[in-house]
Amino acid sequence: MPQSKVRKESAEKKVAKNKAKAQVEQAKNQARIAAGTRDWVPWVFIPVGLLGVLWLLVFYVAGNQVPLFRDLRDWNYLIGIGLIASSFVIATFWK
Repeated sequence: MPQSKVRKESAEKKVAKNKAKAQVEQAKNQARIAAGTRDWVPWVFIPVGLLGVLWLLVFYVAGNQVPLFRDLRDWNYLIGIGLIASSFVIATFWK
């Protein structure tokens, strides 16, 4: 069966539609890569929170045996809870 002719206007509309779609995709990709994106947030707040929990855990278990923790004494509580609190602050930046 022979193929039907494609109208010139229809072909031009199809090309214009594909070009517009490509431009929209490119704009989305550029916006995602831009400095204003917040894709980094989960990669930062989860390790910071875990570091705070780990800090407190090590302090409770082996605080007197580790020289750094022994020297900091009660400041270890502030450091551990501060890391956890800063993790929650960083999490508020996530969209």
